[in-house]
Amino acid sequence: MEDHILNIEPESLSVQTHLGILQNVIQRMSTNSSSCKAWCVTLVSAVLVIVADKGKPEYAYIALLPTLVFAALDAYYLALEKSFRHSYTDFITKLHNNTITANDLYSVVPKGNMSRFQVDSLKSFAVWGFYLSLALLIYVTKAIALK
Repeated sequence: MEDHILNIEPESLSVQTHLGILQNVIQRMSTNSSSCKAWCVTLVSAVLVIVADKGKPEYAYIALLPTLVFAALDAYYLALEKSFRHSYTDFITKLHNNTITANDLYSVVPKGNMSRFQVDSLKSFAVWGFYLSLALLIYVTKAIALK
């Protein structure tokens, strides 16, 4: 079955709803990324407090595990956010070129190379800057505070 080009106005309810859905998805990915950082700090702090309380500084590096897991999860959410931004931009381009199809209008899917986006996200300062700083904090806490 061939997907036909729709003659649709940018102000139509369908277009506005589709753009709203994409904007909401992008916002949720951004919120999830922020939540990853907040939960990671909470878990790392809890692990370090427990390690200090038990007097077992050799276990401080256990706090690196949630740091690595949340770094990967954060990069995934940032990659999804970027892929949905590509979907948004692609939709807007098609809208301006009058090449919107029913498939474009009624499906919300990420676009682009997710693997590439994840690698780019890991290389971004928003990810490595935060999680590397947290890992450094874990090392300094073990070396100095938990002697």
